[in-house]
Amino acid sequence: MHLTAPAAGRTGLRDADGMAVASFVLGLLGLLVLNVFLGPVAVVLAAVALWRGTTRRGRAFLGLGLGVADLLVLVAFMQADNTISWSF
Repeated sequence: MHLTAPAAGRTGLRDADGMAVASFVLGLLGLLVLNVFLGPVAVVLAAVALWRGTTRRGRAFLGLGLGVADLLVLVAFMQADNTISWSF
């Protein structure tokens, strides 16, 4: 007995497209705030979206690049401040 109808089409591709867009948005947002958290999340989401074969490959690559840029900005700020982490 099924309480819900089975999926009509492939939902994995739509999920991968959503991950590519989320990676782009989180990578872009990570340049402004919380780059220590949002950068790695953007990189992982982009990698998973590319591995699953997203149709939005450009967004996934942009999310990957922005996630790496988030981490580079974090390292640059840490070097400029001569600390290991953020100082408040």
